[in-house]
Amino acid sequence: MTFCRISNSIILFCLLLALPFGTAFARTQVKAVADADYVSALSAANRFLAAWQTRDHEAGLLMLTDDAKKHTTEDRLGAFFSGNNGQPAFLISTGKKISTGRYEFPVALMESSGHSVHRRFSHISVIRTGKDEWAVDKLP
Repeated sequence: MTFCRISNSIILFCLLLALPFGTAFARTQVKAVADADYVSALSAANRFLAAWQTRDHEAGLLMLTDDAKKHTTEDRLGAFFSGNNGQPAFLISTGKKISTGRYEFPVALMESSGHSVHRRFSHISVIRTGKDEWAVDKLP
């Protein structure tokens, strides 16, 4: 009977000891600071890259700021949206606030053709252009 009481005490002690470690590990996960502006900017970046993925030059062009259009040649825009006829995909990583109304997101643009995958790593900058409007200020 005493042995059973001791083993139950040991089990209970081990369980109680494990609880703080389990909750400590849960707290160490990376937490991105996401406010409403961050989510809106991320959504705009996602829509722009979805236009790139579907080769929708017109939709992508509509999402660019005037400044981005001035600093990008028509040939570069055409090449960006036409790709190399491979299967396109993109990955947006956790972004950061550069200044009020401006966010930057690291991106990976990938295209597969045959057995090879071409990757290009870059950044996309998104700025607030109106109350709930965001536009791409720097292409990846």
